[in-house]
Parts: sequence; structure tokens; C-alpha cells
Amino acid sequence: MPERLADMLLDLWTPLIILWITLPPCIYMAPMNQSQILMSGSPLELNRLSEEQRILNRSKRGWVWNQMFVLEEFSGPEPILVGRLHTDLDPGSKKIKYILSGDGAGTIFQINDITGDIHAIKRLDREEKAEYTLTAQAVDWETNKPLEPPSEFIIKVQDINDNAPEFLNGPYHATVPEMSILGTSVTNVTATDADDPVYGNSAKLVYSILEGQPYFSIEPETAIIKTALPNMDREAKEEYLVVIQAKDMGGHSGGLSGTTTLTVTLTDVNDNPPKFAQSLYHFSVPEDVVLGTAIGRVKANDQDIGENAQSSYDIIDGDGTALFEITSDTQAQDGVIRLRKPLDFETKKSYTLKVEAANVYIDPRFSSRGPFKDTATVKIVVEDADEPPVFSSPTYLLEVHENAALNSVIGQVTARDPDITSSPIRFSIDRHTDLERQFNINADDGKITLATPLDRELSVWHNITIIATEIRNHSQISRVPVAIKVLDVNDNAPEFASEYEAFLCENGKPGQVIQTVSAMDKDDPKNGHYFLYSLLPEMVNNPNFTIKKNEDNSLSILAKHNGFNRQKQEVYLLPIIISDSGNPPLSSTSTLTIRVCGCSSDGVVQSCNVEAYVLPIGLSMGALIAILACIILLLVIVVLFVTLRRHKNEPLIIKDDEDVRENIIRYDDEGGGEEDTEAFDIATLQNPDGINGFLPRKDIKPDLQFMPRQGLAPVPNGVDVDEFINVRLHEADNDPTAPPYDSIQIYGYEGRGSVAGSLSSLESTTSDSDQNFDYLSDWGPRFKRLGELYSVGESDKET
Repeated sequence: MPERLADMLLDLWTPLIILWITLPPCIYMAPMNQSQILMSGSPLELNRLSEEQRILNRSKRGWVWNQMFVLEEFSGPEPILVGRLHTDLDPGSKKIKYILSGDGAGTIFQINDITGDIHAIKRLDREEKAEYTLTAQAVDWETNKPLEPPSEFIIKVQDINDNAPEFLNGPYHATVPEMSILGTSVTNVTATDADDPVYGNSAKLVYSILEGQPYFSIEPETAIIKTALPNMDREAKEEYLVVIQAKDMGGHSGGLSGTTTLTVTLTDVNDNPPKFAQSLYHFSVPEDVVLGTAIGRVKANDQDIGENAQSSYDIIDGDGTALFEITSDTQAQDGVIRLRKPLDFETKKSYTLKVEAANVYIDPRFSSRGPFKDTATVKIVVEDADEPPVFSSPTYLLEVHENAALNSVIGQVTARDPDITSSPIRFSIDRHTDLERQFNINADDGKITLATPLDRELSVWHNITIIATEIRNHSQISRVPVAIKVLDVNDNAPEFASEYEAFLCENGKPGQVIQTVSAMDKDDPKNGHYFLYSLLPEMVNNPNFTIKKNEDNSLSILAKHNGFNRQKQEVYLLPIIISDSGNPPLSSTSTLTIRVCGCSSDGVVQSCNVEAYVLPIGLSMGALIAILACIILLLVIVVLFVTLRRHKNEPLIIKDDEDVRENIIRYDDEGGGEEDTEAFDIATLQNPDGINGFLPRKDIKPDLQFMPRQGLAPVPNGVDVDEFINVRLHEADNDPTAPPYDSIQIYGYEGRGSVAGSLSSLESTTSDSDQNFDYLSDWGPRFKRLGELYSVGESDKET
């Protein structure tokens, strides 16, 4: 308690002591004009200076304004006196008035215009504004005329320790590797103090650690934080909280302080080896497990984290190194044991492995801590499983001759149950591979027999699938492919390779080759084909032809003489016997057709028909074709000529194109009014009130057929053409069935819905004499030509 009371008294008296120190004179004067303004913190000193200036009585004087100081945060009962303005022109008669202007004049600083005393009327804060620039001037009280030129001076706010240090960037976070040596730098922090760093120790900071010892230390002036203990272990403690204090006044008593926190995290290093959780692992696996299946997992724990905890796993020893493998799972940090080769419970029932886990990344600084690896033993037990049957061979190849007898045994397949409790096996054929059901199999012993005859020439290979099924467990089945090759037997006789037709020239020479033929055999003998050719026994002494065997297994037919005449015999048939080299050999007879033809001198066949012989001697086929083409061309020309002559003899109708009267179209058809719903419908155009009955239409072809004209005799030669035309015209006019049909209509009634009544001129009482078109001439020159036409028409009509 006494120490705390002393600190409180010191904090109370410090501002008063600073104020007392700053009260000496603030202005040092120099000569200026005829008068001067004095500033001081003491009236006695002002009077003394005034007397000295009166004794000097200089004509010109100037002064240098000094600074005034005012203590910040002063809050007394009265305004604080900052300084005083005074001039030697003031005899004390109160005729001089002092004026203050500038920063804070009248609001923060107030002057007594009579005495020149300047007071601070508000509490000042240096951190808000450190200095104020003001202007002082002495004027006449009555006239307000300046007695002195204005001059500036500065009032500085003097700092007191009223701001505590602050850590603007806190709280802080830092990391340092574990196992670091003593004095390893962690980080540094910085605090700021708003007080004046120039004046006093208000902004002089000293740093210290309030919480976090004995692990860390701090430099008092630089605030650098270091490790205070060596070999701190992350695995023991990973995170530390450090409380840091910054105190001003150089750390002395009475200073203000601020605190912040620093969280230090130890980063990991590889200082711990991996360790298996147990020294022996037990796993069991069925013998029918699929290759690559994970059997089990082993894990070596590492207290480190990240890449420092990564370990690789290997099988280093054991009796199952060839059957098993181990891989590293980087995500789970464990080792996965997988099957590499098939297991067989009947062969071996258990395996023992020795696995090793070693760190991937080794830090040489900690190699002295021992080997960063560990080993464990893995025991794997194989469990018995019901396995499917196993064939004695993965594939089977069987051979059978194509003439094999039905139900004969082709071959046999065998299979067994590999389990200890062996089950009987039944065999069957997958009929999807034998759609024609050409084979059968004995279900008990697996013997394959022939069900239908085989033909090698149709199919050489047959591929079927045999199924073996356990009798005790029908779900256990196995399949094996069986390829059956059909062997050839000599069951096809040879024959000509194609349909041959030979041509013999009439002017051929004896011994000339007429045709070369070859044979084919559907069979496929082992040593290749070899054919024998011969003529029929009755044809051996054929007077016309003979045969010759060639080295390439073909046959040539030769003529024995010349002078063949196609008029005597056009075609010769030559039967040839072809035999193969099979055992027993097969043969067939093929007939060669030889046609006698006419040839050119160089042996080119020109014609083989008997009819061609009647052509003139020396006339070739090309010449005959040319003659026929000329004849056809002449016939076409004659036909065209005759056609043109007929067109010229037809009479032409001469029309006078300049006679415009032939082009005049008269529109005498009057519409049926609002009730005319069908063109040329007379029934709707008649007056419905005065018409009783039905009027036939005349604009369509009548249903009655026109009777043929009677007694029309052929017109003799010399009859007048005009009379003939008039007769025919009269007949056409009286024939209702001959087009064009009569379409003259009578419109005697406009219709019920029309207010105009009848518009027809046929029933009008106006006579032709009333139709006078002379008024057209009065309509102007545009209608003059129309009037002349109608006038001419009327005069012609009268004539």
C-alpha cells in the first residue's frame, strides 16, 4: 500500500512540475520600429525589459517570436495562462487593444485585449493537434488602427504521458520447429505509443513476457521473441500461449502499459520412428478369392505428422512372398496385403510373412535416435472353399473323318472336383455352340459321339463348349472349349473346273490345239491333286480329235485333220473321263462341246452359225452391219420426207389479223344478282314468281346422244366448197352434242334481293331505233373515235 500511494502522488504532481518548468519567458525580443510587443510568463520581467528599451531609445527595433507552451490535458478550475502580449507604446492608459487571430483564436485561446494575457479555455490533446499558429497585433482602442504590424507565433501543446502502448497487429501467431536449440528466433512484435517520442520518456517502450516462461524470452527493446528451452517436443506439447507487455516511461514505475498475446505452434520434424501396434497379425482368406483382393491391413503408428509420418511397407521374409504382396496406402498410412497368385487349400493351408515399415523421409539430424523402421509378423490361414470342377486340359482338339459312322466316339474330356470331399461330375454340351446338334456327350464319362453325318466340304471345323457340373452343388460349373476338325476322305469325283465350249476353225490345221481344260476336285488330298484324263473306250479311235495331258495337270484337245465343214456338221461332242488319285480313285465323265466356226486367215473366229454361210464370198460381218445401217438411214429419210409432204397439202386457215372485228368479245351474260350462287344456273335466274317447271341447262353436254346424220353421201369432186361448208355449219348448229355448247342465257329477272329489277335488254320495250350513240361525239375528243365506230355500226346495220 505505501508503494501504490507513492505512485499515485507521483502521477498527480508530474503535470504540475512540468508546468512549473515551462513558465520561464517564452519570447526573446529584438529591436523593431518604434515599439514592441512583449510576451512572457512573468509581469516583472516585462516591466524590466520595458525600462531597458526606454533607456536604449532605438529608432528601429525588430523581434523574433519564440514558442509558447501549454500543457495538454490540463483541467483546472480556471483557464490556464499561456502567455502575455505587451507593447512599450502602452503607457498604461488603456488606449491600446490587443487582437489575437489564427488557429483556435477565440475558441481555444482567448486574449485579454487590455492586458494581453492569453489563456487556454479548453482542454487540449497533443495527439489531436500538436501546435497552433496564431497572429498577434496591437491596435488603437478608439480607432482600431494598427500600432504594430501583425506577427505570427506558435503555441505548442506540451505532451504528458496520457496514452498507453498498443499492439495494433495483435494477437500474433508464429511457428518454430520442434527440437530447436536454445535461443532460436521465433518472431518479433511491435507496439506503438501515441505520446511524443521526442519529449521525455512517454513513448519509450520496454517489452517483457507476463506469461509463457520458461519456454520463451523477449528482448526488452527490440521485442524479438526467442526459445528459452532447448529440444521442445511437439509430441509432448504442440501449442504455447505467450502474453507480452509493452510499458512506456522506459519501464519505470508510473508508466502506462499494453499487452498482446502470441500463439506459438511447434512444427513437426521427423524425430520419431514408425512402430507397429502389434507384433503379430492374423488373417484368413478363402482359397477361391479373386486375384488382387485385399486380404488385410497392417499399420505402423508414427507420432509425427504429414510427410514425416509416411511409411513404406515391404514383405522381407516368409514362405508366401511369391503369393502375396503389400502396398502402401498414403491416405490411411497403412499397408494393404493383396493376393498375387491363386491359393489351393488342398496344397497349403497357411502362410507366414514378415513385413517391414520404414519412414519415407529421414531427417539426418535425428538419425542418432535409432533406425526409423519396424517389423511385424503376419500369419495367413487359407480356408477351404467349394471349387468348381477342373478339366484335365484347358482346351481340347479332336479329329474325325467325314465318313465316320453315326454314334461313333470322337474323343473324350475329363474333369475332377478339386475339393477334399470330391463330388461326382456330369458333362453336357452347351447347345448354343452346337445349334445343329451334330454331337452328343456321355454325361458320366465325357465321351463325345457323332449325332449327324459330317461333310468336310461344307465345314472343316466345329467348335463346341463342354460343361462340367458338380452333382452335389449344381452352382459349381466349369466350361472348356473343344475344337473338332473334320478329316477329308475321297468322296467327290473330279470334274471340269468350268463350263467349257471349244471353237474349231474350218480352215484349221491338223494337230492344232482347240481347247485347254482343267479339272477340280472338292476333296483335299494330302499330297495335292493329280488327275488322269481319257476318252471313252468307244471314242479312243476318234477320227477327228485327240487329247494330250499337260504338266500343269491340265488337258489339251487337238484336231486330227483339217477340212471341217460346218454345213455338214456344226457341233461335235467329246466325252472325257477324269479320274483322281484317291484311294479308291473316283472318276466322272465330262462332255466338251466343240463348235465349228468360220475364221479369218489368221485364225480369228468370225461366225459359227450355219446361216452365215449363204453370205456372199468375201463379205465380212462388219461389212454386213454397215450395209444394214445404211438401209435404216435411208428408210428414216423417206419417212421424214413423206411426213413433210402431208403437212404441206393440208389447207391453211387464213386469218386477217388486222380485222379487229374478229377480236371483239361481247359480254351479253347478265349476272343473277344477289341470288346468283351458281354460274349459268337458269333456274335461279328466272323469276321465281312466274316460272313453273324446270328449264334444262344449255351450257353442259346433253345426256341424249345425237343420232347420226342420215343420207349423207360422199361429196363428189367438183362440188362448191362454200356450199359444203354451209351444210356442215348447219349440221353443227343443230347438233346439241357437238362442242362448243350453246351458252346463251335469258335473264328475265334480276333476283328477289335486288332493288334494280330486271337489267336484261332482251325483254326491254326499247327498240333498236332508240339506240342512238351520237351523244358520244359530244363527250369530247377522247370519245370521238368511239362515236365514229358506233355510227358506222348503225349505218351498216341499216344497210
